[in-house]
Amino acid sequence: MNIMFKEWGGDMKKEVKVAMIGIGAIGERVLRKFQYHSGVELVAVCDQNAEKLHALKEELEDVSLHTDYIDMLQKNEIDLVYIAVPPKYHHEIVLYVLKQKKHVLCEKPLANSLNEAIEMMEAAREARVTHAMNFPMVYTNVYQLFKDKVLTGEIGEVKRVEVHLHFTEWPRAWQKNNWISSREQGGFIREVAPHYIHMIHDMLGELHDVTSFVDYPENESLCETAFVTHMKLQNGVTVLFNGVSGIGQKEHLSFKVFGEKGTLDLTNWSQLCMSSPDKQTSVLPIERTEQHDIVMEILNAIEGKEAKIVTFEQGYQVQQVLEKMLKK
Repeated sequence: MNIMFKEWGGDMKKEVKVAMIGIGAIGERVLRKFQYHSGVELVAVCDQNAEKLHALKEELEDVSLHTDYIDMLQKNEIDLVYIAVPPKYHHEIVLYVLKQKKHVLCEKPLANSLNEAIEMMEAAREARVTHAMNFPMVYTNVYQLFKDKVLTGEIGEVKRVEVHLHFTEWPRAWQKNNWISSREQGGFIREVAPHYIHMIHDMLGELHDVTSFVDYPENESLCETAFVTHMKLQNGVTVLFNGVSGIGQKEHLSFKVFGEKGTLDLTNWSQLCMSSPDKQTSVLPIERTEQHDIVMEILNAIEGKEAKIVTFEQGYQVQQVLEKMLKK
């Protein structure tokens, strides 16, 4: 693979050429990371929406813009491809990119079915390239503090884990599109639960014995409105997920670990609360920031260095649980 060397501040560093496919709400956030990262060069962007591309044209004047990803990959020198299209297109696009021997960063969930996830995982292994998924929470300081307090025994032996996903509406106001509310590939189980499944896997080990109850509307094209899932950690500790949308309260997301000495609750992605039998619940004084730079970690992996990335193997493990939660 031809990766150019460029000199910054007297050090020789590899400049990795990046392309991205899909510019949704999440994709645009990651685009900014690539755009302003000194270790990469954003060379090409693809989206089927020509109007969206046109809106970015002035800002990305040195970036090649495309509405067809195959055309983009054939016309540009690219090392790493970020894929941020809706879930049902992950399989087709990722397999094509891997055939070109490009490194891949893929949005979650890995695929739209377990069979697709297996094929993608095996293709990534065969391609012998860096394969990663975008699970941003594990790169934050607030998650790392949460994990450290649990694993060092500060709250004692873990007795129970609960994840609550309560949405005023789904989809939220900022994510209206033509697929996020579909039963085929949308819904908050598929879009939000994978973050928490992965955090539990990373912190406490894999989930097993999944039993799920899902409420779907009469319209078979629409996603779930509520669910309850019971599962267990390998040591037998119970893990409960429950979610509901269309309720009269502000959105509230909670990841709670109950220990014999205390309880930790990560709420709304960024606030960490701690309680104990003899103390009132308190908000720990930490402001969420990125503790690890996902782009830098991917670059480390490409160079063969130690790196903190979420691989397709880990994405497949999440997919196994996700499919059972969806009762597929």
